Amino acid sequence: MIVGIDLGTTNSLIAYFDKEKGATIIPNRLGNKLTPSVVSFDKDGTIYVGDTAKERRITNPKETVEVFKRDMGTSKTWKINEKEYTATDLSALVLRSLKEDAENYLKEEVTEAVISVPAYFNEHQRKATKLAGKLAGLRVERIISEPTAAAIAYGMNDCVDNTKIMVFDLGGGTFDVSLLELEDGIMEVHCVAGDNFLGGEDFTKVIYQKFLIEKGLEPELLSVQTKNHISKQAELCKLELSDHMSAVMKCKVDDEILEMIISREEFKDDCEVLLERIKKPIARSLRDSRLSIEDIDKVVMVGGSTRLPLVRSYIATLLKKIPDYSVNPDEVVVIGACMQAAMKERNEAVEDLILTDVCPYTLGIGIQNLNGSSDIYSPIIQRNTTIPYSRTRKYVTVYDYQKEIEIQIYQGENRLVDKNLFIDKLTIQVPPNKAGKESINVTFTYDVNSLLEVMVKSNTTKEVVKKIIRSSEFDISEEEAEQRFAELEYLKLPPREQEENKLVLFRAEELYEELLGMEREIMGQNISIFEGILENGDPEEIEEAREQMKGILARYF
Repeated sequence: MIVGIDLGTTNSLIAYFDKEKGATIIPNRLGNKLTPSVVSFDKDGTIYVGDTAKERRITNPKETVEVFKRDMGTSKTWKINEKEYTATDLSALVLRSLKEDAENYLKEEVTEAVISVPAYFNEHQRKATKLAGKLAGLRVERIISEPTAAAIAYGMNDCVDNTKIMVFDLGGGTFDVSLLELEDGIMEVHCVAGDNFLGGEDFTKVIYQKFLIEKGLEPELLSVQTKNHISKQAELCKLELSDHMSAVMKCKVDDEILEMIISREEFKDDCEVLLERIKKPIARSLRDSRLSIEDIDKVVMVGGSTRLPLVRSYIATLLKKIPDYSVNPDEVVVIGACMQAAMKERNEAVEDLILTDVCPYTLGIGIQNLNGSSDIYSPIIQRNTTIPYSRTRKYVTVYDYQKEIEIQIYQGENRLVDKNLFIDKLTIQVPPNKAGKESINVTFTYDVNSLLEVMVKSNTTKEVVKKIIRSSEFDISEEEAEQRFAELEYLKLPPREQEENKLVLFRAEELYEELLGMEREIMGQNISIFEGILENGDPEEIEEAREQMKGILARYF
């Protein structure tokens, strides 16, 4: 069984293709389609993923991690309970949870997956995602760009030829814009642009900061729990502004209830800088593809943050057309990934579609600046080149009697080498000669699986040095993967029948911290009663008590 997975910054989803039902999203162990991309660790080795971890973040912030997708492919680590975890490790735990939910639902083993990533993810980020799948026990059949997956889900293969589509993808933590065109059954990606550090979290942060400023609160003087509480209320306030012209935000700070009223118009004004950041990748994508706004036939909206009225109105005004958000923006990417998985399986119920992609970043090498300043970046394959693609460039020696040339490969857009992403290097021998007399040809070949082959040929000796670039940081052996998986295996996902009880308990504890006076005292008594029933272990009593506690919590949430 091949599944499709949307490994998101805020929420993740998993889906499979059913011949009768089509693309079907698999509910998690709590019955929800969306699994928050949050991981929380208990000191006994139990790991919570999703809703339970998200609730636990309020009371156990130092043991809980979220928004780690933004750090995929980096060396950043989180130290929790004396152990260190990378974004890849944490993503692997989310993927493993999704995998177990799917196996429980489908009653069969799930071993393969198509995983979506932001179109603007660089080489390290894509390989880190693939490694996360490997650590979760999945063979990653393909990494698919989120906008391409969204276009498949929207049924763009049914559009008339030469339809030009802009996919606007604003998720919880990343933003992509892609331009695609359908012609003769081939969906061609013309260009991608984006911002890996822009998403719904940043819009929430605007309200969070506004609250602190308006109430004169210094963040360094607040506890982690209080800051998390304010952040959660800011998120709820943002959601309320999607349905109402104004919202009231209430937070308990030092046993005092503070209140702020914000209008939709105020929120829009406060988000002006973020909206400008949205505009830049759109302008770049149009410039790179040599298209104008008038050339775009259709704009589709992807990602939960596109529900924000200020985003929808801004895009409609900017692009001079009403965007299409007819497919659930939270689910559209996983549906497309799942359909791509069905294509990989040659499922007869899915019409095959040929997809082309582009190289999201420029690939090139560093060359020495003879003026003595920083080395210069020499592009070989330009960003947004349709792949697979191959190009050769000629270079000459810079020193007298130079015996070898080291080729350093980079990815990025900056003129200076050290401001781009180093990928790998290789060396070739050349005959000693005067500077500029010896030359080499450097050939880059980039394929749809994000593999880069670099071939260097000495034009005098005809010697050829060739290397398929694989990042040593993420391209690990099966034995190393098994070892890392074993290190993560000690973490125990809680039994399904217990997790729903834990979720209710964490919510009750969070509410207890927010309440004051008699209400707090009564909630404390309810928690004690519920904990006592859990200790007794009678399934019928537990189920009845859980439903009663849910009823109590519903009055507040």
